[in-house]
Amino acid sequence: MSVPQDAADRAAALREQLDFHNRQYYQLDAPLISDAEYDALLRELQALEGRYPQLICPESPTQRVGAAPLDAFAAVAHEVPMLSLDNAFDDEELAAFDRRLRERLGVDSVEYAAEPKLDGLAVSLVYESGLLARAATRGDGYTGENITANVRTIRGIPLKLLGAGWPQRFEVRGEVFMPKKGFEALNARAQQNGEKVFVNPRNAAAGSLRQLDPGVTASRPLRFYCYGHGVFPAEALPSRHHELMELFGRWGLPVSPELRVVEGVEACHETYRRLQSKRPDLDYDIDGVVFKCNRFDWQELAGFVARAPRWAVARKFPAEEATTRVVAIDVQVGRTGALTPVARLEPVFVGGVTVTNATLHNADEVQRKDVRVGDTVVVSRAGDVIPKVDRVLLEARPADAQPFVMPDRCPVCDSGVVAVEGEAILRCGGGLYCPAQHKESVKHFASRRAMDIDGLGDKLVDQLLDQGRIKTVADLYLLAVEDLASLERMGEKSAENLVRAIEKSKRTTLARFLYALGIREVGEATAQTLAGHFHTLDALMAADEAALQTAPDVGPAVAGQIVAFFAQAHNREVIAALRAAGVHWTEGVPEGVGERPLLGQIFVLTGTLESMTRDEAKDKLLALGAKVAGSVSKKTNYVVAGSEAGSKLVKAEALGVEILSETAFLALLAR
Repeated sequence: MSVPQDAADRAAALREQLDFHNRQYYQLDAPLISDAEYDALLRELQALEGRYPQLICPESPTQRVGAAPLDAFAAVAHEVPMLSLDNAFDDEELAAFDRRLRERLGVDSVEYAAEPKLDGLAVSLVYESGLLARAATRGDGYTGENITANVRTIRGIPLKLLGAGWPQRFEVRGEVFMPKKGFEALNARAQQNGEKVFVNPRNAAAGSLRQLDPGVTASRPLRFYCYGHGVFPAEALPSRHHELMELFGRWGLPVSPELRVVEGVEACHETYRRLQSKRPDLDYDIDGVVFKCNRFDWQELAGFVARAPRWAVARKFPAEEATTRVVAIDVQVGRTGALTPVARLEPVFVGGVTVTNATLHNADEVQRKDVRVGDTVVVSRAGDVIPKVDRVLLEARPADAQPFVMPDRCPVCDSGVVAVEGEAILRCGGGLYCPAQHKESVKHFASRRAMDIDGLGDKLVDQLLDQGRIKTVADLYLLAVEDLASLERMGEKSAENLVRAIEKSKRTTLARFLYALGIREVGEATAQTLAGHFHTLDALMAADEAALQTAPDVGPAVAGQIVAFFAQAHNREVIAALRAAGVHWTEGVPEGVGERPLLGQIFVLTGTLESMTRDEAKDKLLALGAKVAGSVSKKTNYVVAGSEAGSKLVKAEALGVEILSETAFLALLAR
């Protein structure tokens, strides 16, 4: 069947569009169409080629995965050896390299092309007549493996070059790598499927390229940047490296956006520091900066030694991964009571610092990695993050290594440890008593929506605890003016005002007091519900999980947290001390709590109300059983809109949520 001209023209246009959008997405990180639109174009081209097989050509985007699985990789002899680079591990070694090169060239200063040293797999690409003809691994530098079928699946690598002016045959060299986000997604899928995860992005990239089935490679998020050339006609070669990279970019080959041309060794030091600081923000791993003499004639003059050029060097970053031994496993208690196992290590230099501790995150993580005291482990530190134990070297495990077991008592205050269903984190149950949680508990207790102690800010809380003036929230009610006046930024008048605010806070409501205790899962609405249901603190403290779940909107998770909190003797001691200090409320049915006609209704407040503050409106709604949310959703029943209401009002209108003016809101409260 002959191919109609309109079909041939459409296929050519689709190939051009798809190549353009591949470049926008995979090289420039600037997609101009959605994935769905791209897929629609690709399907249209596939349909045309299926109807008219004569339209199929090797450079078509539909042929990215077209080869059958291989039995093995054929050997490829590199026409120009793919040599490695010498390394410089500090500024002195880089300066020595620059000095040797200047002496050999007989010049005062060298212009360098500087680019990130990618942590991936070096490959060679040969183009013939503008089409990708062959791809090979570096191998031993002289002989590599033919991975053409796999490289064709990497969408950032053009199957057909753009523009014109390229040599009839030439060789591009570069690095195939896997972006960090793609690596994380790949490992997440592997874990879900019960498959082995990759150790790092470099191993993932190398493993993906050496798949016998190109279809597997195609499913991996691989990228490519050029960094040099091999076989290249001398008459077509520009005079400088950066000019060649610019040519590659115009031909559609991806080039690192971080490539810079710098003059002299001081500029090299500055470039190194710039990329080192930028390293954590890059979407791909780099392990140093490569500095190459920019002029090709000077490269030729400098020559080679053994397996490395004299005109280039890799200034390596400090190692981000190292091996050491676990000497102990301790448990730290965070400000919210979370228990975190921490490995104490034999000191090791990693990521530019000496590391002696590494987080093990939680009990599940320790069990999954099976970290034991005495184990030899691989520790990593990327950027400035906390070091972590990546994996155990099981072959080095001592015979007497014992599995680690998380404690059932808090190592700081000896309160019981609470485990919540569905959470990997264990927590200390002594929230009011535990010294590790003091600052968080006091700040929450004094906050405006809790006990509302005006003037007791975060910095003052820090001072009171750091100087031992208080140990628990109950001690706040024992403070005198003279205890406070001597503190930083406090005078007699400020101390008097704070003491008055503390005294005023003694009269509260049961709902506010419950919220102030900081029981996990007990927010303002739940505290209001509990106060309205149980009426007294003693009744609530005596309730078991079954009784608690008779209260509206209190499920097993919330009930479990409440029971666990009141079961801690230390928490009960602090509550008793608070009541003894004069903190009180009206027992029985709380003021404003009757049949709670708005129970289960969700309100959102937006804009400014004239008759009351937003906080006052919130209190009235909570007292009537309503929930007050911070954002509008399909579950929202009412949006109360005051003056200058913003985006929440717009979203409510779009979702069809009922909107109440201030007048309508007041009428609802009156009813």
